[in-house]
Amino acid sequence: MKNVGYYNGEIAALEELKIPALDRAVYFGDGVYDVAFIHNRKPVALKDHLDRFFNSCKLLKIEIDKTYEEMEEIFNTIIEHADKDEKDFILYWQMSRGTALRNHIFPECKKPSLFAYITPKKIGDQSKKVKLLTQEDNRFYLCNIKTINLIPNVLASEAAKQAGCDEAILHRGDIVTEGSHTSTIIIKDGKVITHPLSNLILPSITRKHVLEICRENNIPCEERQFTLDELFGADEIMIASTTTVLLAADEIDGKKAGGKNPELVKRLQTLYFEKYGLNA
Repeated sequence: MKNVGYYNGEIAALEELKIPALDRAVYFGDGVYDVAFIHNRKPVALKDHLDRFFNSCKLLKIEIDKTYEEMEEIFNTIIEHADKDEKDFILYWQMSRGTALRNHIFPECKKPSLFAYITPKKIGDQSKKVKLLTQEDNRFYLCNIKTINLIPNVLASEAAKQAGCDEAILHRGDIVTEGSHTSTIIIKDGKVITHPLSNLILPSITRKHVLEICRENNIPCEERQFTLDELFGADEIMIASTTTVLLAADEIDGKKAGGKNPELVKRLQTLYFEKYGLNA
């Protein structure tokens, strides 16, 4: 199968997989998700993603009924069903609170439902320059939970597309938070800067890895709030995610941006690919 789906023990072609209408993901978006990259048929940095997933379940009070090892076994089984000539995939999974008649109150004694799938995906060209659009961050105040409730992100992403851009950069007032589906990182005077972890941003795995790489290689870095003026005045603006990895921008709100420290951008990209074996 090219696209392999899984739901509560059943494996089928993703396009044929059925999810019950009473799954609370359907009518409440009552669940959390995560995404990892599979390279050479092996998940990359899976523990980091599972750490975040388990923490999201805890924060949303979903009583997960599987261990790390059981989750990894399920993912490996899905990979085994994929076409043998495919080596790289996106792995998506979500856990809802379970299936029950619609009621805002948590259902009693219901087992959570696990949905997962893989689809072939290659890491894109890291030399690509992206165009960005700023948007007011109107999400709720639980952005640190990777919930499947993503309507504000969807609307921001669509606004960016309509403007001919690749990503929307969100801000609350004058403070930049993150992208609609990526983390936002800037470089100024040789220092890598990104918003500190809080309930206002997702604890991005790629963001975490970039900061680790900076500290391991004596690249100055800082976790702090920064403003829209700092964003527009940055030497480089980068977006980061599991599937994007690390891309630099050359335009924001129709104005030229970045391009003042391409050497550091390239170094970060190279160090990232080397550390996580993405060149092999």
